[in-house]
Amino acid sequence: MKPTTPPSALLSQPPPGWKSWRLVMTRALRQAWRAGRGGEAPVGAVVLEAATGRILAEACNGPIEANDPTAHAEILALRDAGRALGNYRLNGAILAVTLEPCLMCVGAMVHARIGGLVYGAADPKAGAVSSALKGVELPFLNHRFPVLGGVLAAECGATLTRFFAARRKERG
Repeated sequence: MKPTTPPSALLSQPPPGWKSWRLVMTRALRQAWRAGRGGEAPVGAVVLEAATGRILAEACNGPIEANDPTAHAEILALRDAGRALGNYRLNGAILAVTLEPCLMCVGAMVHARIGGLVYGAADPKAGAVSSALKGVELPFLNHRFPVLGGVLAAECGATLTRFFAARRKERG
């Protein structure tokens, strides 16, 4: 599936060492599968240094295991990336995530001054980038970042669909 959001110059090509955004998203999907195997909603995230392509952090959803409603894959990856850099400001980093982020995660990206966002499947119910809300365009925000959506959208969406279908089947 082709990306649904036109990329900015920063996101027109993946960082050095990555042949495509699809490969980056495949890396995030591995984290999503890890979350699903652990009983969490299968969402995975990767934070890359834009200039070098170095992976700063990888994370999967963990609210159930951590008993923490903020333990979304994006939040955990942003925290780890900040630790890796010794700075919570991530203006030289790109976050790739398998599902369109919610408003909480968009807010964290704004505060982190993330350099860019790449996401897989749209989230019509809670997506705060382009679906339910255009959170990155709110006029009062003090930081904007480029977005590329729809990378491996079918694969990312199918991972979620299979997970929730299996959960419904288990519950009868």
